[in-house]
Formats: sequence, structure tokens, C-alpha cells
Amino acid sequence: MSVDRAGEVEGGEQVEALATASYRYYSIAPGVRLNVRNGPGTNYDIVRVLPEGSRVPIYCQMPGTTVTGPYGTSKIWDNISNGEFVSDAYVNTGSDGYVASRCG
Repeated sequence: MSVDRAGEVEGGEQVEALATASYRYYSIAPGVRLNVRNGPGTNYDIVRVLPEGSRVPIYCQMPGTTVTGPYGTSKIWDNISNGEFVSDAYVNTGSDGYVASRCG
């Protein structure tokens, strides 16, 4: 059986899930209660606030409003859940660049 990138088995048979995706979790900056917004920028509404000591998955990343935080100045925003974004300047990814695929 061969599987293509779209999750189809050769011959067109659809596969529900071959493997569960695994995402790495990243710590937010110590002592920070981080605003979660419904888009990649400070002009988007706050949908919730993460408590101090939170860890977040990064499903994808995209450019947005430039923010300065504990981990530098960045225009990268991290998608942590469906329709939920945080500024990468507050997430300890160990990188100044993208660590996940771009949101599409």
C-alpha cells in the first residue's frame, strides 16, 4: 500500500488517519499572562489569556503585527489552536525565525 501526502491510498481510497500528528510544546515567557487573539496581530480581539507557566503547541505560523517581548522583536504569530494566535516574541522557541510551517 502506498500513501500520498494528501492521505489517500493508491487507487483513491481515503484514509482517515494513518498516524496521530505530534506537536512540540513551547513555554511562554516566565511571569507572563499571555493574550491569545483571534488573528495574527494586536488589532485582533483577545479571546482568552494564558496563565503564567503555560506551554503551547505551534500548529503553524504566519506574519502579522510586529511585537517586542521577552524573546526579542518579531512579526511572527503562532497558531496555538483553531483561530487562536499568540505573538512569537513571548514564546520560547529557541529561534528568531519560523519553527513550524506557514499557516495557509
